[in-house]
Amino acid sequence: MSTHLTRRVVQLYVGLALYGVSSGLLVRAGLGLEPWGVLHQGLAKHTGLSIGVVSIIVGAAVLLLWIPLRQRPGLGTVSNVFAIGVFMDATLAVVPDVHGLLGQVPLTAAAIVCNGVATGLYISARFGPGPRDGLMTGLHRATGRSIRLVRTSLEVVVVATGFLLGGSLGVGTVLYALAIGPLAQFFLRVFAIPEAPPATATTSATSTPTASASAPAPAPAPAPAPAPEGNPAVAPASPKRAILPR
Repeated sequence: MSTHLTRRVVQLYVGLALYGVSSGLLVRAGLGLEPWGVLHQGLAKHTGLSIGVVSIIVGAAVLLLWIPLRQRPGLGTVSNVFAIGVFMDATLAVVPDVHGLLGQVPLTAAAIVCNGVATGLYISARFGPGPRDGLMTGLHRATGRSIRLVRTSLEVVVVATGFLLGGSLGVGTVLYALAIGPLAQFFLRVFAIPEAPPATATTSATSTPTASASAPAPAPAPAPAPAPEGNPAVAPASPKRAILPR
């Protein structure tokens, strides 16, 4: 595996792991979740499943919606479905609930910044969008509506449904919505991975000397053999005039 590809793979999974951790921290802060997190939490309350497992199930269901939209998943797409939920549940298993604004506000801010870092990491790896982002771009292409309108409409429906199911909607949700765009844009530049340099092909121009340089110089013409004395017919011709036979 090349160094370039290794960096992309490592960056993808570090980003997805950090995304799951940041989502878990938002839950523990208790001031409101990101839009899809509101839905996941609401569904978790009604199903008895952990919020991480619900995230995985919802991600897989959204991925199925790619089929009619003719979206093609990548390694990052499939990894997104599983990794974020796993690391989210792992974070909730070790981090307790935080009470009081002195703890909740800093934790919410840290979680949002970590989420921006995670977004920049895994998107810059260029292994495909997450299932929810792919749904957004697929609907944009299928309907002709703007990305902003499609995303806003999706998230309003998701947040409203999650809130009705008992998901946590609060100031953290608003802060996330306002901050995640600029944060993601900034960290996309920070973690951008340049394209791999093309393989250097050996060309004839570089590997083969030019004909004028490599071709051997023509051998000098052999000197004419001296004519036998007394036989003018085979004597060498003068360069100035031809010798006519007598």
